[in-house]
Amino acid sequence: MKVLIVDDEKNVLDVIKILGKWEAQGITKILEASRGEEAKILIEKESPEIIFTDIKMPGMNGLELMKWLDSNSYQGKVIFITGYNDYSYMRQAIKHNSFDYLMKPIEADVFNEILKEAVIAWQRDFVETNLIEENYIYNKIVTDACTGETYDMNNLLLSLPEANRYDMTLLSFYHMHYSEPEIKSLANKLSTQRLGNAYSLQTYHNLCLVVTLENEWVTIEKWLSEHMESPVRIVASEDPQPLKNLPTVFKMLKTKLYNNQFRTVYQSTQLDQVSQIQDIVSFVDNYYMEDISLEKLSNLFFLSREHISRKFKQEKGMPMSKYVTNLRIKQAKCWLRGTDETIYSISVMLGYQDEKFFSKLFKKVTGFTPNEYRNKKDEVIG
Repeated sequence: MKVLIVDDEKNVLDVIKILGKWEAQGITKILEASRGEEAKILIEKESPEIIFTDIKMPGMNGLELMKWLDSNSYQGKVIFITGYNDYSYMRQAIKHNSFDYLMKPIEADVFNEILKEAVIAWQRDFVETNLIEENYIYNKIVTDACTGETYDMNNLLLSLPEANRYDMTLLSFYHMHYSEPEIKSLANKLSTQRLGNAYSLQTYHNLCLVVTLENEWVTIEKWLSEHMESPVRIVASEDPQPLKNLPTVFKMLKTKLYNNQFRTVYQSTQLDQVSQIQDIVSFVDNYYMEDISLEKLSNLFFLSREHISRKFKQEKGMPMSKYVTNLRIKQAKCWLRGTDETIYSISVMLGYQDEKFFSKLFKKVTGFTPNEYRNKKDEVIG
């Protein structure tokens, strides 16, 4: 690991070199520069992980150097050195995302504490950046395999515990609740315990493919029920498969998913059926003017159409279709009495594209055509 010290005062450079406990923090090379322009050349050549720079120097000062670093996407840690107890300097340092700052005269304990923290922060960022890049590569390999593209199976094997066969499971998330961090957390859980891995599919943004050792699915399902806030649909391969079969298995799992041949895992605290059906009723109450069907509700709430139909009727005492119709007719009455909107406009706003159909339905429910109802403004009618 390399450190660059930038200061136009040679005595400051010498003091810092003496004060620093470099070896203890894994610093193998110390670079020096007395000007910002000189520092730029060293940074481009040596790529130091940590930079200590004076704020006020002739020519390019420390703040200008920091702006240049920002423009070049510098990933290291920058600590400003200043003899000015001036808030404006500190504000500028914060603005440009400096790691910390040191006041002159520099105290050994303070300096080494900041050095230690900078090294730890850089190492943490380095690991996280590598993980992100590594996950992106593995996710892309799996995505390529699933979409019929050429993929590197040997590279993919590096992300999995060694085995001849694996269980493969497809997870489908309700898109409004899909959370990339949750998938990363599951992937970390699996890889840390050497059970397998989870891959986000880049062309299917609500799908995740989980590859695990045989008979480890119980561990995954338990994790899902404890951590996922929304229900998750799962489709699993019937038998363990060699990794080379991944493209074929994915197609089979996706077909099963689209044919509603899936199981649903709920969060352990969200198994209350009453709460679920109340959520559905609330949804219908809010969106009754839109195209609502049992199929749409089934996709949104991860419940079968038959279950929703039966529970909805138990909750409201009528089929959902009749409940929606009643809400629409009630709203139509308000608009007919309280606005000058045309019958056609009211029909469309309520979700009926055919005005004649709407008029017939309105008369069937109320006993009046929409025009008759509107014209009876002075009469008390339902």
